[in-house]
Amino acid sequence: MSDLKPFLYETSSSRVYLDHNATTPLAKSVAEKVPEWLSQWGNPSSIHMDGRGPKQLVRESRLKLSKMLNAHPLELIFTSGGSESNNTVIKGVFEHMKSLGRDEYLVGSLEHPSVIKAYERLKAWGAKVITIPVKPSGLVDMQVYEKHLSEKTALVSFMYANNETGIIFPIAEMCKMAHAKGALFHCDAVQALGKVSFDLKQLGVDFASFSGHKFYALKGIGLLYAKKGSPQISLIDGGAQERRRRAGTENTLAIASFGTMAEFTGEVSQRSEAVQVLRDNMEKQICEQLDGVTVLCKEAQRLSNTSNILLDGCDGESLLMNLDMQGFSVSTGAACSSGSMDPSPVLLALGLSRDQAQSSLRLGLGWGTTQQDIDHFVETLIPIVHRLRELKQKSG
Repeated sequence: MSDLKPFLYETSSSRVYLDHNATTPLAKSVAEKVPEWLSQWGNPSSIHMDGRGPKQLVRESRLKLSKMLNAHPLELIFTSGGSESNNTVIKGVFEHMKSLGRDEYLVGSLEHPSVIKAYERLKAWGAKVITIPVKPSGLVDMQVYEKHLSEKTALVSFMYANNETGIIFPIAEMCKMAHAKGALFHCDAVQALGKVSFDLKQLGVDFASFSGHKFYALKGIGLLYAKKGSPQISLIDGGAQERRRRAGTENTLAIASFGTMAEFTGEVSQRSEAVQVLRDNMEKQICEQLDGVTVLCKEAQRLSNTSNILLDGCDGESLLMNLDMQGFSVSTGAACSSGSMDPSPVLLALGLSRDQAQSSLRLGLGWGTTQQDIDHFVETLIPIVHRLRELKQKSG
């Protein structure tokens, strides 16, 4: 486990990639099998010979993923990604519940835009949506959560782990509290897959969303877990694919890549421990060599690969551009909102000021990150921070 890079698809790039929460590189095992999968070009819904190979790929992948997640294969629905999975749950439950007297919804304050925007749509449709705050420490305000849970609650949506800070939330406990009131529970687990081991039965959630490209598979494939007995939901109408829960011809190539990554589930814990050693060492070096540094939610339970650092006197966008020119890929917030000069809504929801939020640097390590990468990054970051601070002082 000392050298993780052989796991990844080899490229000629000399860059250091520290943005694994946005997307992950392709696994070597996936890249090597793509030509074989491309030969299976038939429609999985066809009953003739050309459809049998693709259909078998879909079946095998579903079975591998069900074993990884501890779910029944028929509880898994293939989608195009995490955003579609989230929208399917939220809008589908609304359609199911609107005639049953449950019209209130609880959602975490740090959720992904695909969750936040979906609930904004529900508001426009007449639903009551209540936001559950997360304290600056990274802890959920459980008193507020318990206060708003009631027999009117239709669905709770809370992510397993935040994509910008790495905070891990007490999903199993929150799910039990929701079920005690007869409410359903939906967990966006996109960021957690490949970073923590999963057992959906132990979590107890009714719905969970996943995405392949966050776990070294191809883009364009997502997964929605819908527990047996949960409401029948669908976002896309049409054919009978996915047992009539998601119409459209299956993305066989991407599904096969996701299924292949499920074979590595036994390595998740060990690799996550190795990545955490690198992450902790990186934070230690930065804090020792620079003043005016804050590691967000450092005392909270976090994903082992994620670090969000505030650097006083530095603009996050300037940091990103300078590091990019030096060969480092990092982020200042969620990739889904990149291109916007506004501060991260997640950081603002944690109670940070606009200036603080705009001085953040999000670092997401991966299975291919090495100690050499970390040392090189820190050595490059220090002089950049000093220079940007000097420029700000001169201009101020």
